[in-house]
Amino acid sequence: MPNESCPCTRRSLISSLVGGSVLLPGIISELLAESAAPEVNPLAPRAPHFPARAKRVIFMNMSGGVSHVDSFDYKPKLFADHNQSYHVPAKMLEAFALNNRVVEKYFKRPDWQFKQRGESGLWISDLFPHIAECADDICLVRSMRNDHADHFQATLGIHTGSVTFARPSIGSWVSHGLGTINQNLPSFIVLAPLTPYAGGQVWASDFLPGCHQGTPVTPGAEPIANIQRRQSDSTLQELELGLTQAFNRRHLSGRADDSNLAARIKSFETAFGMQSAAPEAFDLSSETDATLQLYGLPRGSTKGFAWQCLMARRLAERGVRFIELIDTGASNNWDAHGDMATHGPLAKNVDQPVAGLLRDLKSRGMLDDTLVVFTTEFGRTPFNTGKDAKGREHHAEAFTSWMAGGGVKGGFSYGESDDHGCAVASNEVHIHDFHATILHLLGLDHERLTYRHAGRDFRLTDIAGEVVHEVLA
Repeated sequence: MPNESCPCTRRSLISSLVGGSVLLPGIISELLAESAAPEVNPLAPRAPHFPARAKRVIFMNMSGGVSHVDSFDYKPKLFADHNQSYHVPAKMLEAFALNNRVVEKYFKRPDWQFKQRGESGLWISDLFPHIAECADDICLVRSMRNDHADHFQATLGIHTGSVTFARPSIGSWVSHGLGTINQNLPSFIVLAPLTPYAGGQVWASDFLPGCHQGTPVTPGAEPIANIQRRQSDSTLQELELGLTQAFNRRHLSGRADDSNLAARIKSFETAFGMQSAAPEAFDLSSETDATLQLYGLPRGSTKGFAWQCLMARRLAERGVRFIELIDTGASNNWDAHGDMATHGPLAKNVDQPVAGLLRDLKSRGMLDDTLVVFTTEFGRTPFNTGKDAKGREHHAEAFTSWMAGGGVKGGFSYGESDDHGCAVASNEVHIHDFHATILHLLGLDHERLTYRHAGRDFRLTDIAGEVVHEVLA
């Protein structure tokens, strides 16, 4: 690219820089070949398998296990049978410590009252008063099931579909299937204040090309480290990077099967674009006071779930394909073994921001093609060991997630747990079904979205999964 202040071209500059090198013929040959053989971009936008209802996903993960029976799964009988004995099936006892697996437990009533909300009359508790006001936009799935009752494995399950082996995250699969609209921002971004259960495996690409892994962003004054360019002259920086990329591509030419190397080279290109795009995306100074108040975000604040939710809307506007929000880390989260009262401040942290996000997307006409997902790795037991116990244990046999926008029915509830919320009673939605449905809304057939690895075709849903067509608008 010519530089107005310098008559030299990028190629002539590179030639002068390496003119005395034995590498010169190879580099010049490679640069000349660029125009004849365009580089394949693994993040280029791809057409879906069929017309999509959603263009992007905002995936909110409440870490630690939100109690379904205290939030979105109303069980009048659980109120009535408080402290009544319950003989726990062997599978459910796995949620308890080895020295606490006695069969006889006692039902524990919910700590929050439920009310019917909106015109749809969905039952939602007082734990989430702001989200409850958005009931008519929400599709509750009250029959979720995961495959493991421990945090690490269940967190892997809700993200990768596997509770036993490291697999690519759902965000990586979406990036692999659809690419990204904005080449100056990653296709998959994770906003998290702390490291979650399972660590970086939550957003890892595993055997998919590394360019599809999530980019972690930590709320704060500098959400992405080293994003400010050190070279003040952008033209000179581009020329320097051009030379670096020439060497990189020459190095890659003899290692075409090294996906990690190819991904690292692509990451340099994305990083260069991010230096111009990311600072603007993360600058909230143009947001109105009314918008900040909608999310409950004080002006100038760069932390908290309100900041994460507002950033999710801004990243969605700028073409990021999959945005994950994690509210806490691997501690001080929803894991309420000792006292359900800890759910109170955790809910307050996310309630208004989530409702604000739904309202903001809707007012901008974005909710129709943005799928918002609110989930956790599992629920909590409707029973505990002692009478009048204050806490609840892990519960993967039945829990609740919800979706909004992006082609799902609003004000709708699908599936049921039994009278006490202990097990799925009808229309079970396994995590594979949940993932298959999310991909379907994006126009992706979960059985066709595969990747060849270790001699077989892998997919997010393994060898299972059914799209839950009943939740589709």
